Amino acid sequence: MLTVVLRTAQVARVLAASTLGRLPLGAAPVALLLFARETLSIGAAGALVGVYTAGVAVGGPVLARVADRLRQPPVMLAGAAVSTAGFLLLASGVLLAALLAGLGAPPFEAGLRVLWRTLLDEEQVPTAYTLDIAVQELIFIFGPLVAGASVAIGGPVAGLWVTAGLQLLGTVWFVTTPVVRGWRGEHAERHWAGALRSGRLRLLLVAVVLVGTGVGSLPVAVIDYAESAGSRSWSSWILAAQATGALTGGLINTRVKVDGRRLPLLALCLGLGFAPLLLTPSSPVLLLLLAMVSGLFLPPFLAATFVTVDRIAPAGTAAEAFAWVATAFSVGAATGAAVDGAILDVTTGPRIGFLLSPLVIMLAAPLLIPIAKHVRAAMN
Repeated sequence: MLTVVLRTAQVARVLAASTLGRLPLGAAPVALLLFARETLSIGAAGALVGVYTAGVAVGGPVLARVADRLRQPPVMLAGAAVSTAGFLLLASGVLLAALLAGLGAPPFEAGLRVLWRTLLDEEQVPTAYTLDIAVQELIFIFGPLVAGASVAIGGPVAGLWVTAGLQLLGTVWFVTTPVVRGWRGEHAERHWAGALRSGRLRLLLVAVVLVGTGVGSLPVAVIDYAESAGSRSWSSWILAAQATGALTGGLINTRVKVDGRRLPLLALCLGLGFAPLLLTPSSPVLLLLLAMVSGLFLPPFLAATFVTVDRIAPAGTAAEAFAWVATAFSVGAATGAAVDGAILDVTTGPRIGFLLSPLVIMLAAPLLIPIAKHVRAAMN
């Protein structure tokens, strides 16, 4: 099934273009942290990442809702222009530009996932979601490495410039694809609350916020650990290792059918996967291995989440619903970065920075039980 999906016309292109355009999601937090740490404390640097991520969280659903009613290309190009301007202003020292860079970030996740039912047969769609989530981990493998390499070669500002350039290039490549230019949103009765009028979707989003909080706190904890280990450069490699573990989990998951019935179990396993990081070994190489373990269950959880969203989103709100999931994750990530930075500002020792992740992720599991029951009943 995986080979058939990849060989379908335009699938490889939209997947590759969206991956390139989303690379800043993995590169920007590291680029911002390395840029900010030249003059700011770890807490302030974490807050800066939180501002950018909050911008992504707010801008994504707004841009996706407009795309649901109009078309994707003009919305995504306009967003990319705003985001690029934000990164350039940030490089010039305008710190509030981090919010602008996030607000304009094109909603690639939503834009890509509404295309699957246009490009593929119904039985191939779950495989496409799983493949998408697995490939997305390349963002978090190469994003930190690209940011780290850019900073090492050109200085702290270079990480911001490269991040902006990759996002703009990916946007142009994506929106010039025929299926993207031809896609139109589903005609349906509009409601002021949009996708959020679904109570089950709202509950799912709360759980995703908790998961995002745990995952989003990791870059700050890793930066603090790398500094205590004697070199910030370890941060890029450790985050890339975590994403490599997620990629591995995603590829394994392409052979397993995931759905909302397993969401509570997947959230619990994801939280437990972060727990070994509390060992905080003195050797960064050992932490690399533990970071890989922490990533294994993230793609299965996200794939099951998106399959569930496809079932519970109100008609005509597909792109917006997917964007809200990305927003919920971003809100959580922003919260995690800010909270973990504040914790590390007032405590000593890197271990405390890794405590937030497993705690908040496992809190999501009980919230997902009613959704799992609903999906199970609907499938029987």
